[in-house]
Amino acid sequence: MNVPLTYRKRVITQSDLSLIVKVIDEYRSEGRSAISRRLCEVWGWRQANGQLKDGVCRGLLLQLERNQLITLPSRIIDNNNNSQRRRITPATFDFQPTPLTSALSDLTPIELRQVRRSPEEKLFNTLIQQYHYLGYSQPVGEHLKYLAYAKGRVIAGFAFSSAPYAIDHRDTFIGWSVEARECNRHLLAYNTRFLILPWVRVPHLASHLLGRISRTISEDWQKIYNHPLLWLETFIDTERFTGTCYKAANWTFLGLTSGRGKYNKTQKQLTSIKAMYGYPLSRDFRTRLCHG
Repeated sequence: MNVPLTYRKRVITQSDLSLIVKVIDEYRSEGRSAISRRLCEVWGWRQANGQLKDGVCRGLLLQLERNQLITLPSRIIDNNNNSQRRRITPATFDFQPTPLTSALSDLTPIELRQVRRSPEEKLFNTLIQQYHYLGYSQPVGEHLKYLAYAKGRVIAGFAFSSAPYAIDHRDTFIGWSVEARECNRHLLAYNTRFLILPWVRVPHLASHLLGRISRTISEDWQKIYNHPLLWLETFIDTERFTGTCYKAANWTFLGLTSGRGKYNKTQKQLTSIKAMYGYPLSRDFRTRLCHG
């Protein structure tokens, strides 16, 4: 039987399918996570920091099941299920939704906390879900989350995740080859969320925070994922924002999207036009990204 599937640029062969079925039979009682981890070990699927690509493998298994090529065991819901825990455990932190209007100089020093894998991560998730126009969605792959505090009060939050695979504007600006992108894309991060809490009115705060994060995020990423960052990027919805704070923080405008969306196969505009901005974290970023 031919398996009509390519997942994350890997062609799933009949031999792969036979292995997957065998591992499912052997580890059925231990659950889906055990199955995906075992497959990652056999295939050598690891991230740049050495961790197994467990999430990627589980995505493959779900795709194979949707194609009716395998049958996975029932899900096991227990205390180790992070998504279940996120749904049933509310944030218990106290924050003050009272107006804050001042000059930036009156708030300093502003404390920037990386809250990924900390008790404050729940607070971050809650604030983004309630006050960001896109809401909260669990990032996939490597990611960090930040909260900004001024005089003990939360004033802002933002998150960075693994960068999209292929973006014409960015790839042209960097000038790297497909092979170099394949090797070095993990050195890029995408600003997925940026929220100044709606009751905070402080001129120049957003650009100040972007400047702060550019000086610390590579070191923070290194601590958790064992590699630095060389480049940051983001998309701005032009129907809502003008990108003023990114311009003020010296991010570079790279171009506009077509508005067709990620999976649209037509030439019609289905979503709002996005402006893409990028920011290098090293003067020799092109040399290091293009040549290793």
